[in-house]
Amino acid sequence: MSETEKLHYEQKVQKATPTHNLWMQMLKAFLVGGIICTVGQWILNICTSMGVDKDTAGGWCALILILISVLLTGFNLYPSIAKFAGAGILVPITGFANSVAAAAIEFKKEGHVYGIGAKIFTIAGPVILYGIFASWVLGVLYWIGKMMGLV
Repeated sequence: MSETEKLHYEQKVQKATPTHNLWMQMLKAFLVGGIICTVGQWILNICTSMGVDKDTAGGWCALILILISVLLTGFNLYPSIAKFAGAGILVPITGFANSVAAAAIEFKKEGHVYGIGAKIFTIAGPVILYGIFASWVLGVLYWIGKMMGLV
């Protein structure tokens, strides 16, 4: 490949490569993540004003946020929001619910057992597995530290 061909190729690559404004992406993620947190706090406030204790209100908050995320996934609105917000919507519990619901929707055509049942946790499964394993290891280390008087 000659130097002019390399230069021409590099120019094509630069034109085709999307440019991202890091500060704008962070602002969008912050705003959408903040909206999710505000909705969550609003749910908590409503539950506690109805006389629900703090722990139960937290459970209701998580449940409602998961429901909203699954509905947005089911109506195919979640990908558009995720494209705009980036990590602002993918990191919280809403992103986890989306990954489970999206896999269920994608493999629905393969049936309930071999499709949904077998594939629903293809994306979220490793998160669950390693999250539970890491919490178990840390729990054992904490227990050993407590038995030895270190904690």
